[in-house]
Amino acid sequence: MLLSKQKKVEAMKKRILIMVNVVGSAGPLRFVVNEDEIVASVIDMALKSYAREGRLPVLGSNFNDFLLYCPLTGSDALNSFDTIGAHGGRNFMLCKRPQTDKATDIGTQAAGITKKGSGSWKSWMNKTLSLKVTSH
Repeated sequence: MLLSKQKKVEAMKKRILIMVNVVGSAGPLRFVVNEDEIVASVIDMALKSYAREGRLPVLGSNFNDFLLYCPLTGSDALNSFDTIGAHGGRNFMLCKRPQTDKATDIGTQAAGITKKGSGSWKSWMNKTLSLKVTSH
C-alpha cells in the first residue's frame, strides 16, 4: 500500500503545468507535461493543441519549423533533445524558425549588409518583459 502511494506521489512530482505563448496568437496555451518530456515533443503538443482549438494564424504541424524559447535561459532557442524540466521555467515562447534564402544570404554577405528587422521576436520579447505593473 505504501509503495503505490509513493509511486503516485513521484508521478505527480514529475508533471508540470506549462504556458506556451505563440508569437502572433491572442493568448497562451496551457497544458500539463512530464518534466522528462523532450522539447521537440512539447513543440509538437503545442502545435496540436493550437490546431485543436482552431486558433489563428494557422501554423502547420511540422514541429521542425518552430523554435521554443525560455526567458530564463536567455535569448537562445532550446535544444530539441533537452528535457523541458531541465530549464527550470514554466513559461515558454514558440515562434516560427526563420527561413533563409541562400542566394539572398550570399548577396548580403558580399555587400557587407546585415539585416535586422524591427519586428523581430527578440524586440517583441524585450518589450513584453520590460512592461512594468504600476500600483495605484
